[in-house]
Amino acid sequence: MAFKKSLVFAALLLAGCDDTLTLNQVCSETPGFCEDLNKDSHCKDERALLIYARYHEYKSPTDENKYDLLQNLESYNLCVSRAAKIEHIKLKEKTTSRVEGHLTALKEMTRIYNETKGSNHPGLLYYHWSRNSDSTAMNKLLNMQDDPRVQNDPEIQLFLAEFYAKVDDDKTVDILYRVLELNKRGHTPNPEVYSSLVSIFYKHEKYKHAYTFARVAQLSGVEDIDIIPVTNQLASMGKDLANLDSLAQRTYESIQAGEFVSPRDF
Repeated sequence: MAFKKSLVFAALLLAGCDDTLTLNQVCSETPGFCEDLNKDSHCKDERALLIYARYHEYKSPTDENKYDLLQNLESYNLCVSRAAKIEHIKLKEKTTSRVEGHLTALKEMTRIYNETKGSNHPGLLYYHWSRNSDSTAMNKLLNMQDDPRVQNDPEIQLFLAEFYAKVDDDKTVDILYRVLELNKRGHTPNPEVYSSLVSIFYKHEKYKHAYTFARVAQLSGVEDIDIIPVTNQLASMGKDLANLDSLAQRTYESIQAGEFVSPRDF
């Protein structure tokens, strides 16, 4: 979700409430949070983030901390499960510790899911729906769309866009515009925002819209945007791409400045 904060920086933010807290101190105070993870250098950053998240959830088991822990468990598990498939001819114990870390992540994720079944936390509700097919959780989240916790959280808005993308393109575009409105100065939105906008506009033959956001995506450093089909469509229609390039530049600058305003009639 370029577009991703440094894991190390995020780890420092997690530890921010304890200015002197270090990974060694966490592992010394609560060794169980470190010993059941992989022991080698693979997934070093994900492992560090997970250890901090486990510690903070242990100290303060709020829904927000459980949600943060769940996200870090998933990131770590994705990394370590891949690493566990690497064969070590001479150091079999390394592969074993990765498997142990993978099993720990699965067990902890199950614990969080069980402990948060009745939660009203927007992020947890989305996870219960997307990972466990819990329609009740999704209905709760849909009924909370006017809640400031939902309206003002770009991540939750993107979750909603993913849901509505299957049933309502107009609603999806509105939500994706909201994600861009919420983008803070100097930050880059999740590339899925641009790829989704381009896809929807292209499907509805709104080629100028599709081209504009494809160019915004390119300006933002997104490399896997296929702009050629929409460029060919516009060229066949005799459209002037220079004006659209200028519009894309202005749109990109407004997003990066945290000043984007949804073009409802665009």
